Formats: sequence, structure tokens, C-alpha cells
Amino acid sequence: MINFNEKIVFKKFLLDNTYFFLLCSVSLSLIVWIVQAVNFLDFMSEDGHSFDIYFYFTILNFPKIFKNILPFIFFISLFYTISKYEENNELKIFWINGINKIKFINVLIKYTFLFFLLQIFLTTLLSPALQDKARSYLKESNMDFFPSLLQEKKFIDTVDKLTIFIEKKISSTEFENIFLKDELDDNKSQIIFADKGILKQIDDKRKLILFDGKFLNTDEKKTTIFNFAQTEFDLTKYATKTITHPKIQELSTFFLLRCTHSYFIEKTDDRFYTYNNSILQCNEGFVKEINQELFDRLIKPIYLFLITIISCFLITQYKESHRYKFHKSHIFFYGFMIIVFSEISVNFAGKNFTNTVVFYLMPLVFILFGYLILKNKLIYKKR
Repeated sequence: MINFNEKIVFKKFLLDNTYFFLLCSVSLSLIVWIVQAVNFLDFMSEDGHSFDIYFYFTILNFPKIFKNILPFIFFISLFYTISKYEENNELKIFWINGINKIKFINVLIKYTFLFFLLQIFLTTLLSPALQDKARSYLKESNMDFFPSLLQEKKFIDTVDKLTIFIEKKISSTEFENIFLKDELDDNKSQIIFADKGILKQIDDKRKLILFDGKFLNTDEKKTTIFNFAQTEFDLTKYATKTITHPKIQELSTFFLLRCTHSYFIEKTDDRFYTYNNSILQCNEGFVKEINQELFDRLIKPIYLFLITIISCFLITQYKESHRYKFHKSHIFFYGFMIIVFSEISVNFAGKNFTNTVVFYLMPLVFILFGYLILKNKLIYKKR
């Protein structure tokens, strides 16, 4: 039970750590987001998407950035706060008020549970939902900047299975000497030459009106050539080369669990599911990816407790000790390596059943052993 004085000192410590965490995490997330937003400019400059699509896509990816850096910033904030309190002799206030070091560690572990819940919320609900929403904007995009992408004497392959070359651009919608190559399927293609072309919006469809040209249709068996005075080339049927089918990181956690249940419990590996108009098969290969993604969403956040225990090893040495700086550098190194190991573990978690079980249980085993070692170290020092 924590008395009134203990509540005051713990409240100050936890608030200081929380403020530092929020300041660092938001600042770093914004820096990473700005850098990533610059890279996403390709959506407009190369893929023809509008500024609205670019804006929504970048904004909706912010929670993904935040949840990726959360473990590292959480470790930095705990390491910094404990070190600062030790160097300013503020930790002595805890010991003077009768708070033993085991109680201090237990309170920090309970405090970590809040960040664990935040990380679980981000990884299982918010981030996948918003990434899926961002992908839906790409699907619905009509490439509003497509006319501005058509440049003189430059091959444009922004849209899938279509290449366009324009020798002269009279205006943003009027061109001369046009070459188009339309890949109809694996063995068929259509090449069009035209002296003039006009880009128009007809019945909410973007069409290229071509004048005075030739069709060259080819397949495995023959080639057909014929002339035309005027024809319409419908551009709305062509999709952007931007990936529009959902990635596994964008699938809901409920869907991933349902697919896993279908494979392991119902013993079916040929079941197909419809997810946002995309067909996904829950087979062996896909389930391996799911195991890795579930590890990232549900198991990796558990390492936050291990990070807390590693940070608490700082209180096993006083600043007056000649080994204090050496001790701090070791703690920082171990904490950093735990974060790196948790990231690497994602790649091994779903390789086979044994790997999955081992890597799923590993953080719990590490936490148990880490806590026992820390507790025994503190009890031994008392003696």
C-alpha cells in the first residue's frame, strides 16, 4: 500500500517521465513523418494522384510511425529520468520516505502497463485501420494530376499496361504526334500512332480523342494495321501503378485471427476471404506472414516490460560508485539490444511452428528471469 508521501514522490517521477516521453515521441514522430511525406510526393509527381490523396495518405500513416518509435522512446525516457533523478539525488527522496527499491520497480512495471495498452491499441486497432483507409484513398483516386504528367518527348508509364509518348505538347490537353502502347494481355498488344490528340472529360470519364492515325494490333499469330480519322481512347479503365491491394499490415487483427483459426483449428488451407473487394487465401504461406504480423502486434509490445526491468538496473549502483558511468553505458547497451532483438524476432516468429512457439514465449521468459535477477541483486546488496 502506498501512503500519501509516497504518492507525491511517485506522481512527480511518473509525470516527469511522461512529459519527457511525450515531448520526444511527438517530436521524433513529426521529423520522421515530414521525411516520409517528402518521399510520398511521388504520388503526385510520378503516379498522378491529387494533393488531397497525398495529404490524406500521409496523415493517416502518422500512427504507424508513432507506434514504431514508441518502444525506443519509452526506453530513452525511463533511462533518462532514472539517471537524472540519481544524479540530482532525487532518488534518495524515495529511499528516505521508506520506499524500498523493489516497490519502486513494481510501481514502474504497473506504470508500463499503460504504455503497453497504448501500444496494443496502436498496433491492433488504430494503425491497421488508418493504413487500410489510406490504401482505400489510392483505390478511389482518379489520378487528377494525370494531364500534368504528360511531357514532351518523354515516355510516360504511370498507368499500368499503358505507355504514352508525346512529341509536342500544345497545351495541357492538346498534343501532336502521339504514340501509345496498350498491353491487352500477355500475348496481345495494341500500338496507336496519331497526328493529334485532345484530352477531354466526357460523362465523368477521361478520354483521349485521337485524330489521323493508325492502329497496329499484334498477337502471336498475326499483325493487323488500319487507319482512322478519329477515335476515342478511354483512360479510365487503366489503374495507377501504385499498389492498391491491401498489405498484411493493413488487414484488421480480427481478420488475421480468423484466418489463423481457419488454418490451424478448422484445418483448411484453401479458404478464400473477401477483404475490401480483394480476394485473400488463407494458405500456409499467408499464415506464416500472419504469424509474423500477429507477433508484431500482440507480442512485441510485451517487451516494454523487459525494457522497464532493464532500466531499473540503474538503481543497483549509486552515482558515487566508480563504476557508475560504466554501469550506465552497459544498461543502455542492453536496453538498445533488447529493442533490436524484438524487431529481428518478427522475421523468425512465423517460419515454422517451433519458431512461433519459442519466439512468442521468449519475452515472458526474459521478463521473469530479468525480474528475478534484479530482485536478487537488490536483496544481495542489502546484506
